Amino acid sequence: MEMIRIRSSAISHIGYDVISGQMKIQFIQGHTYTYCRVPQLVFDGLFSARSKGTYYDQHIRDKYHC
Repeated sequence: MEMIRIRSSAISHIGYDVISGQMKIQFIQGHTYTYCRVPQLVFDGLFSARSKGTYYDQHIRDKYHC
């Protein structure tokens, strides 16, 4: 999965596999987390969100466990 560098104070890279719905998020502190069965709409929302950290907290955190 290709990881895309993004501009965020909390997140450094994100990646998404359209076929499996798997998403990876790498945080500035270095931790990388994998999320499963993530709808593309959620990934697109994170990618385009003005505040990536707020979007993550509201739409992804504690959801989409593998």
